[in-house]
Amino acid sequence: MTDSTAAGHPSVPHHEDRPVYVIGGGPGGLAAAAALRARGLRAVVLERAEHVGASWRRHYDRLHLHTTRRLSALPGLAMPRSFGRWVSRDNVVRYLEKYAEYHGLEIITGVEVSRVERAPDGSGWLLHATGGRELTGSAVVVATGYNHTPHLPDWPGRDSYAGELLHASAYRNAAPYAGRDVLVVGVGNTGAEIAVDLVEGGASRVRLAVRTAPHIVRRSTAGWAAQFTGILVRRLPVAVVDRLARPLAKISVPDLTAHGLPRPDTGLYSRVNEGSIPVQDVGLIDAVRKGRVEPVAAVESFEDGKVVLADGSRIGPEAVIAATGYTRGLDNLVGHLGVLDRRGRPVVHGGRTPMGARGLYFTGFTNPISGMFREMALDAEKIAKAIARGASGASRAAAARH
Repeated sequence: MTDSTAAGHPSVPHHEDRPVYVIGGGPGGLAAAAALRARGLRAVVLERAEHVGASWRRHYDRLHLHTTRRLSALPGLAMPRSFGRWVSRDNVVRYLEKYAEYHGLEIITGVEVSRVERAPDGSGWLLHATGGRELTGSAVVVATGYNHTPHLPDWPGRDSYAGELLHASAYRNAAPYAGRDVLVVGVGNTGAEIAVDLVEGGASRVRLAVRTAPHIVRRSTAGWAAQFTGILVRRLPVAVVDRLARPLAKISVPDLTAHGLPRPDTGLYSRVNEGSIPVQDVGLIDAVRKGRVEPVAAVESFEDGKVVLADGSRIGPEAVIAATGYTRGLDNLVGHLGVLDRRGRPVVHGGRTPMGARGLYFTGFTNPISGMFREMALDAEKIAKAIARGASGASRAAAARH
């Protein structure tokens, strides 16, 4: 639903009247807004696109959640059993739409927030948004998403490449690549799944450029989802999880070294802490073993219409799909507040606020092995609890002054 009056007021005279602004209408933002509403607090979601779940609408067609339906629901509404165990992209979008409707969330679409700063009176936050809007909120939840701004490396010679070059965010399905030679760059979950999709969709040749060998895990083994293990080990010491993961990997995942994809030489959980989530197998193992997906060295540059790889070889694919990740896109929004680390990520998330930025919260900027939807659901409750506690304290202070 849309509230045009909320978008129009330039200032709010009383702190108690200021809503909590939630920036982003994806799963993290909607969950936070619902949790706040459940505690009797007014939350206004500001979404730059025309619909909620915008990033999910843009994902490639075959995408499914790698976490189970039961453990991917947001606070206050289960996912329908009819969605199956592994929920499709389209059903995620349907769920988010239903979620917003079910909770009666106050959502303003087509509004992008460009900057967040302290309110002039020192109490609350001032948001600068499209159309010259200045919105004042008692607190702000930033939920603009992990996959905010596509990152395409500035490879030398990139602009001179005559073939088709696109970021994975622009890939929808394999139909345009049937009968073509395609190079997929990046062996995270997105790159691995797109490579398999291309093979199944009839691409004549599919190569997968790998800079660092990934950890590969089975999405489910004898009915036991990898997510369950991720939840169990979430709080264990990194070194312990690394040691436990090695023998499990040898049992469950074949050695693909002879096919150009060696086992990684670093621990699984150590890599997770560096931001590298294990690749959940949705067909990559079989495709590599059968030679249908060919791992090659990392891309170094483009030259004379060819792609130059790190091992010095040159290849001539007709299309290059860069599954090279995203940046958080938070620098202009909140970078001036000293709340980001050197990689542009929030220094805290969930129910904690950064030092010197009380009332500013972040959700959806981590990618834990226990499942992003699950963690956003937990974060939403923590954020709502913290904001409600702050609002209660402010009300008591105001009552004491009067």
